[in-house]
Amino acid sequence: MAESARVSSVDLELKRLEKRLDELLHTIGQLKEENRALRARQDALAAEKTSLLHRNEQVRARVEAMIGRLKAMEHSA
Repeated sequence: MAESARVSSVDLELKRLEKRLDELLHTIGQLKEENRALRARQDALAAEKTSLLHRNEQVRARVEAMIGRLKAMEHSA
């Protein structure tokens, strides 16, 4: 009887460990997917930042050119 109780206890412990392992594997899968999504979002944001910096430089150049033309018009008037 003691032997069968010990076997039953070991079986229960193995089932508990198996369930916990399945939960951990599921969590790992979720974390991998979340990590992939975050990396994709980070890449998109980096590309958007680059684009915005480029547009900002273009606008700055246009504004500086306008200021230069206004100053030239002011001096010629």
